[in-house]
Amino acid sequence: MRDRPGTGAPGGRWADHRTVVNGVLSRTRTGIPRHDLPEHHGSWQTLYERHRCWSADGAWSNILRALQVGVDATARGTDGSWVVNADSTTCRAHQHAAGARHAPPAGHPQKRGGTRVDREGREALGRSRGGLTSKVHLLADDRCRPLVWPTSPGRRGDSPMFTPLVQALNVARTGTGRPRTRPDRTRGDNVILPNRC
Repeated sequence: MRDRPGTGAPGGRWADHRTVVNGVLSRTRTGIPRHDLPEHHGSWQTLYERHRCWSADGAWSNILRALQVGVDATARGTDGSWVVNADSTTCRAHQHAAGARHAPPAGHPQKRGGTRVDREGREALGRSRGGLTSKVHLLADDRCRPLVWPTSPGRRGDSPMFTPLVQALNVARTGTGRPRTRPDRTRGDNVILPNRC
């Protein structure tokens, strides 16, 4: 018997990673509850624990960064340029998503008198015409591979978020050299570029 990584609790071997990853992706793609996953994905408790553990320690981010290596070299357009696309979607929050009565942790900006923007950015919830919503912004290449996707309160527009999206772009190269941070061209709807661009 060995300890399970991340928990320190005694346990057996990890379940097969491929089965667990397929189960997590299947649940993410279909949106079904954990309890209703087909049996060939294994135990729903295992999927939940592994997904939670890998989200907390940054494993999913590391997997994405590894898959993004050299994306600028493989995603060239017909004219040889690296083009990225910016867009966003709004997600309606559940009625219980906000309004909890609890004190923020010590050292949090709200505890130190942080601004309203700091408090909103923490949970990415905001009131808009659709009610309580979050907005997911995405920067992707021409093969629909995600490069950057921050969240913001639902009323935040595409134009103000375009600059932070492009500034967060950081794609590792296959060989030596610094990561690629500037695409040759960008596309987007509802984006008004400032005069200095």
